[in-house]
Amino acid sequence: MKKIVCLRMILVVLLLSFNIGAFANDDEPVINNDPYETFNRPMFIFNEWLDKLVLKPTAILYTKIVPRPLAKGISNAYNNINTVPTIANDLLQFNFYQAINDTWRLGINTTLGIGGLFDVASWIGLEPNNTQDFGLTLARWGWESSNYLVLPLFGPGTLRDQLAIWPNYYLTIYPLLKHDDALYYPIFFGSLVVMRADVLRYESMLQQAAFDKYTFVKNAYMQRRSYLINRNKQLGNPYMDKNSILNLQQEI
Repeated sequence: MKKIVCLRMILVVLLLSFNIGAFANDDEPVINNDPYETFNRPMFIFNEWLDKLVLKPTAILYTKIVPRPLAKGISNAYNNINTVPTIANDLLQFNFYQAINDTWRLGINTTLGIGGLFDVASWIGLEPNNTQDFGLTLARWGWESSNYLVLPLFGPGTLRDQLAIWPNYYLTIYPLLKHDDALYYPIFFGSLVVMRADVLRYESMLQQAAFDKYTFVKNAYMQRRSYLINRNKQLGNPYMDKNSILNLQQEI
């Protein structure tokens, strides 16, 4: 994983070295700002090809072999693992109320939920699962607008989000497992398969809705990140009406 993170950083630096002008305008508040499109489209095509060759068939096989209740439990367990970097980013964003909620969620699901296989925290009324990453933390610190950037193997993102991969990695549990290959690789690559399996149900909708699949995915990604950035401004307020956040999601 560490080598993959280094590769991602190298790709970002190389792209910037050939496109300094676009980087200079990265703070323009335009959701469809895409100065790297000539680079992004070939990378998107490559990722699509790789997905059809390796990841999608593996995910389809996984859904056929693993019973649905067990697959749901495994997905819950990975969501529970991802709560660790979420709590760290809650604190970095000074969203202490949300950090407390997410810490309770992690503790309850890890213990009563048997390692996160069962989402007991939702059953007892804790707020829904909240996902944070260092890209959102950078946005909370002021870098809100960022150009769309697709990297080979890593998929869609923004310049901000792709640069955030290094701290993202060190906020997860994976560095703690790097000396134990028997745990590290199955957990890491298993997360990729589970994540891909979770989005298989959206395949038909994407095929029907997207005249230009690249543009569809770009707009969906950028709108989703815009929603999360605006939502995070409210998460630190325990007195915020939850309907306000729901209305914000509907507007996005």
